[in-house]
Amino acid sequence: MSSLNESKSVESRNVESNIRPEADEELVRIAEYVADYVVDSHEAMETARYCLMDTLGCGFLALRYPECTKHLGPIVPGTTVPNGARVPGTQFEMDPIKAAFDIGCMVRWLDFNDTWLAAEWGHPSDNLGGILAIADFLSRQSIAEGYAPLTMGTVLEAMVKAHEIQGVLALDNSFNRVGLDHVILVKVASTAVVTQMMGGSRADIVDAVSQAFVDGQSLRTYRHSPNTGSRKSWAAGDATSRAVRLAMVTLTGEMGYPSALSAKTWGFYDVSFKGKPFSFQRELGSYVMENILFKISYPAEFHAQTAVEAAIELHNDVVNKLDDVERIELTTHESAIRIISKEGELHNPADRDHCLQYMVACGLLFGELNADHYEDDVASDPQIDALREKMTLTENKQWSEDYHDPSKRSIANAVQVFFKDGSKTDNVAVEYPLGHRRRRDEGIPVLVEKFKRNVYSRFPKRHGEEIIDLCLDEEALLNTPVNEFMNLLVI
Repeated sequence: MSSLNESKSVESRNVESNIRPEADEELVRIAEYVADYVVDSHEAMETARYCLMDTLGCGFLALRYPECTKHLGPIVPGTTVPNGARVPGTQFEMDPIKAAFDIGCMVRWLDFNDTWLAAEWGHPSDNLGGILAIADFLSRQSIAEGYAPLTMGTVLEAMVKAHEIQGVLALDNSFNRVGLDHVILVKVASTAVVTQMMGGSRADIVDAVSQAFVDGQSLRTYRHSPNTGSRKSWAAGDATSRAVRLAMVTLTGEMGYPSALSAKTWGFYDVSFKGKPFSFQRELGSYVMENILFKISYPAEFHAQTAVEAAIELHNDVVNKLDDVERIELTTHESAIRIISKEGELHNPADRDHCLQYMVACGLLFGELNADHYEDDVASDPQIDALREKMTLTENKQWSEDYHDPSKRSIANAVQVFFKDGSKTDNVAVEYPLGHRRRRDEGIPVLVEKFKRNVYSRFPKRHGEEIIDLCLDEEALLNTPVNEFMNLLVI
């Protein structure tokens, strides 16, 4: 008898329980937030409107660059989709999956709009690709069937929620430390809000988000030396378009995977996150949109924004004494050192806009920094590399702590130049960039002017004025049907 029991015991160790678990708490938390939370923060909605303006404006500016526009348009040239989704600043009308890719690609191309910095960083406005494509598609389909379209107020609410999901997941959970790119959070956030926009239930959102975690995730290879390349400019478009695809698949009735995160051995935590479950620093609400960081002044990786501001302040003290420069001391925080400190040859614009030393050199040399400064004709100036070679980098431990402090979230940098005759410039330190919440009153008027310039880079004056006037009229924009708004952006 004992022998039989021992045999059964051995057999039991060779099988797994097939009892289907309840959905992971994290999936349920995201689904309940998207399905039930009412955005009642005027600050969040107002900031979302400015975020919409800035994000679209950066996309319009990107359309000047052939390396961006080569990615746009239907996969099969000449294909049109009646009542499909439009791509702002173009005449493309496509299925919402490819339209989401194109919008995501163009708004991220120049790395010039909003940012979120925490244990993980990223750009929550990347979610606009999926949100705007689906909103336009649903609105045009509804009108064709005799129903009312969505309004832009719905788009702004979806932006607040997508920002919140991506940003709160990023607060304590570092995906970059396990080699995964932050666009996984774009895919997760976009999947959640797009599923709800398409009429999905709470259960549908759980299933769709589980699909996003089960899906393959991008490596950070294309963001780091020695492989930094242009995929980082279209990776978010890829993520938000994949989210639209996963939402559509789920809404056909496709099953989800309740323990996609926690399943032993095969779940996301064990496979991709070193077995560690997600930590939530705060409840989901509207915190991220209210505290979002805008790139107002420079198309520079955000950890370098304050360094560029400091360098430009020193431009007049340095530009006429370049041959006399002995060394340049940069003081920064740990995240900047880890991701954008580089020496050696820089191979392409994507490589240069992720090099702290290159951006500081441009600020010192030219007194400005714009997207053209990353192109080959400017990068070939030998004075840039000469300045880079004279730079040393030091971490300020307090700034590294302040970077993660929820009450501060500073992104501090300092620049000081020393000359061969023993003289030196002031040590210019900037803790908070112009796009920080602490500088909102100062920053928003500059952001609006940036938006106007970007609109006029793509649209003629009269047409551009219509777009600008509507976006600046809060009540009018909130009540504008999405299809009418998108009509206005066709060129």
